[in-house]
Amino acid sequence: MNPPAIGSLHRLEAGQLVPFGGHRFTTVSEELAGAFRPGDHLVVVQETGALLHVPADQQQLVGGVVDRALGAFGEMAACSDQRITVFFDRFAALLEHDATFAAIAAANAADVEQAERRGRSTTRLVLDDRMRLDMVAGLRAWRDTSAVRHMAVDRIDHEGWSVEAWRAPLGVVGFVFEGRPNVFADAVGVIRTGNTVVFRIGSDALGTARAIMESALQPALAEAGLPEGAVGLVDSAERAAGWALFSDARLSLAVARGSGPAVAQLGAVARQAGVPVSLHGTGGAWMIAGVSASARRFASSVTNSLDRKVCNTLNVCCIVADRAAELVPEFVAAVEAAAAGRGSSARVHVDPAAWGFLDPADVHRRVSVRRADGVHDEPFVSPIDHDLLGVEWEWEDSPEVSLVVVPDIAAAVELCNRWSPHFVVSLISDDPGEHDAVNRSVDAPFVGDGFTRWVDGQYALSVPELGLSNWEGGRLLGRGAILSGDSVHTVRYRSHITDPSVRR
Repeated sequence: MNPPAIGSLHRLEAGQLVPFGGHRFTTVSEELAGAFRPGDHLVVVQETGALLHVPADQQQLVGGVVDRALGAFGEMAACSDQRITVFFDRFAALLEHDATFAAIAAANAADVEQAERRGRSTTRLVLDDRMRLDMVAGLRAWRDTSAVRHMAVDRIDHEGWSVEAWRAPLGVVGFVFEGRPNVFADAVGVIRTGNTVVFRIGSDALGTARAIMESALQPALAEAGLPEGAVGLVDSAERAAGWALFSDARLSLAVARGSGPAVAQLGAVARQAGVPVSLHGTGGAWMIAGVSASARRFASSVTNSLDRKVCNTLNVCCIVADRAAELVPEFVAAVEAAAAGRGSSARVHVDPAAWGFLDPADVHRRVSVRRADGVHDEPFVSPIDHDLLGVEWEWEDSPEVSLVVVPDIAAAVELCNRWSPHFVVSLISDDPGEHDAVNRSVDAPFVGDGFTRWVDGQYALSVPELGLSNWEGGRLLGRGAILSGDSVHTVRYRSHITDPSVRR
């Protein structure tokens, strides 16, 4: 049998069939065929059939950054833990220094202004004083963390010899994230464990990323004597740069944070390139109020879970029918309290079973809702069917949440397991048995008994996080759903032969 012919792809034709998934095909569009040039890459997503066009210049740009990161990884082995400590100390100090930070703040202001003109969300883009302080605190947490690059984690003794398991650096970590400047401080934590990292940030925050690199990160690397390529930024606003990065098989880990569909697509690209992935996309927390729930605890938990929109913000609340008459008004008041704290109005999506427990005045009330593209006149409450409970409400200043009345806690768990992103669940109940039952039956990595916003690596574990994983795509092998820099490692084995006569 003759071997198959293998060549380079120089052009595409409109209508050309492209197989995917083993038994399906898609076709090349006229737009793709017209744009494709010799040297370009075509990534076929085997899960969906999406055809992703990576121009040659984007492929070369990403390849160069990964080249430097790979070289830097080899050099990191000769760098002392003290030099790594100096890097985190200097990075934090430069961010804290007002004169240095002025250039970063100016770049961020320009990014925010441009995003607002485009009608884009800016809730996570603004690098305000709180985010700056969190970044500095996170970097200093890495500075003060004990060296964990090389550490014995286990030992097995045999007659005449022994084996030790040692923690060791993993390699180059590829990181794609949207408009969140603080991720720089979180994700450089992989340096602590001797890894290197390549960033690709969304176009909304690219100016801020450049300023952080130029004003703080690269000077900190230089002052610490770490290789320049240890942290690389893919300086491109093109989405194709992310596809090129995640299809580079030289990555040891691909981490993606952002919107659900984009993260899922990036994960698929990395997996088919043979790169392990850690995905941090779809969010939205669920809360359940049981029969024995304290009204005061419930209201406080709702309000404190809606202070801002991030992945662990309350998205769906289930109240058991026996308490609905009392707790639905408490819920509405708590949501409005959260909105008032932001100087805005709230939006509530209500299922048919909860509708009858609303104040008639609320049913007909209209509110001004601030969204990324401006202020909208909308109803305060609107109906929602159960098949829309999987929608994650992306809001700016106006808290938005769904409300469901259920027969019992078991029904709430069933809804959660069917429609939620399998992420954060909080049960408000004074019954220990109910807490045990929910903990056993709900399919989520984070389970609590109060506000949902506790789910955060730095807040909960005092360790900056690279991201939080849901279980929408299945449970995680051998690690928790909080990915932190010190959890990016591999294990090596070393033998010690005390009796040279030992043989198999």
